[in-house]
Amino acid sequence: MTQTDVHRQRLLGPGYAATTVGLFTLCALVAFEATAVTTIMPTVADRLDGVRLYAASFSAPLASGVVGMVAAGAWADRRGPRVPLAAALVLFSLGLVVCGLAPSMEVLVGGRVLQGLGGGALTVCLYVLVGLVYPAVLQPGVFASFAAAWVLPSLFGPALAAFVAGAVGWRWVFLGVVGLVALAAALIASSLRHLAPAAGGEPTPPARIGWAVVAAVSVLALELLGSAHGAVTALAVLAVGGVVVALRRLLPRGSLVARAGLPAVIATRGLLSGGFFCIEAYIVFVLQDRWGLSAGVSGLTLTGVGVAWASASQAQARLGVRVGHRTAMSVAGVLLVAGVVVVLAVVATRAHPALAMAGAVVAGCGMGFGFPRTGVAMLEASTDRDRGFNSSALSVADSLGAALALSASGVAFASAHRTGWDPFVTVFVLATAIAVAAALAARRTAVTAPGE
Repeated sequence: MTQTDVHRQRLLGPGYAATTVGLFTLCALVAFEATAVTTIMPTVADRLDGVRLYAASFSAPLASGVVGMVAAGAWADRRGPRVPLAAALVLFSLGLVVCGLAPSMEVLVGGRVLQGLGGGALTVCLYVLVGLVYPAVLQPGVFASFAAAWVLPSLFGPALAAFVAGAVGWRWVFLGVVGLVALAAALIASSLRHLAPAAGGEPTPPARIGWAVVAAVSVLALELLGSAHGAVTALAVLAVGGVVVALRRLLPRGSLVARAGLPAVIATRGLLSGGFFCIEAYIVFVLQDRWGLSAGVSGLTLTGVGVAWASASQAQARLGVRVGHRTAMSVAGVLLVAGVVVVLAVVATRAHPALAMAGAVVAGCGMGFGFPRTGVAMLEASTDRDRGFNSSALSVADSLGAALALSASGVAFASAHRTGWDPFVTVFVLATAIAVAAALAARRTAVTAPGE
């Protein structure tokens, strides 16, 4: 028996089995909701007469998730993970209930805000728990299970969501998860009870949480104001200003202009997320609306994207140092551009939908190949003094980059619809522009380790 086999047995042994299964389940539930909601959201928006808020239903949890991440991290450092984890589970579950019972799209978006707050806080708490519960030798195995927890839902999540929506209604895609959240929480409860009280860490500056709130509110305001009619749309400019000001406080200096080195790495992460999530959010929508595909068939695109992402991620890991970080991120940018251009061309010419699905898969390959390298490059450029801030900045750029792009896509969709342009073509043109920016930023990501 190899040492690896021993470690795996211990990970699921008597002392850790319940906690391991519970953590895996919670992570998988967050991932399942992401893929399941993408599959059914075109149907939900149609049933609730809320297509105008389609993009907001995706940007809302991403934006509010940043607030949850920052607040939960500060709370866990000061008081330990028990109370923030409980709060995260309550918020996430409450958001599911609100979405499942929503009488209108506005209420559903509100539920998605609660989901994002809980989901963002939950992710941070899970990582804190891994550090507190498991010895160092078992932690890589736990993180590997988290990766699997994100990949597996992409394989069965879209089909399951389509089946549930067709059999008992879309509301149960949200409501049905609540019981599973409670079950997973019960599995990890014993580990929480045995945690030693927190010693109390350095307090997070209140301003950082405040700027996270400003960024989240501004992103949501951009979509809501920009999609409105009349002079109120001018207020969207103020929302953009709010996002820019907040990001200047939350990211390393120079990130907004992709200054060479670490700032370009942070910018690349945000731009890759922005371009990709524009594709992911709208590909299922356009396949159902333009070609009349069912939720189950169109959802297969998300399965293909998940498999492509995971496979490309494994490929870049095997290549290791033979492919530099800058090269990997540049390849990611090029593949993202290629994928979105294919989708754009297919939608514009009304070619066969399988080609659009293939374009999304190509984009997924790019994300899998370059996305992990943004984290590695960030760590190489960090020291003990700024590693925490830079790690947080990378997550903020990831979430807010996607949220901002989705809000902008919602504005573009609504504007194109009012003026007679093809709204889907407009959205994918925007995604192409973001992807090109990501490819250009990736060329500036060569970093030098501190002290060299």
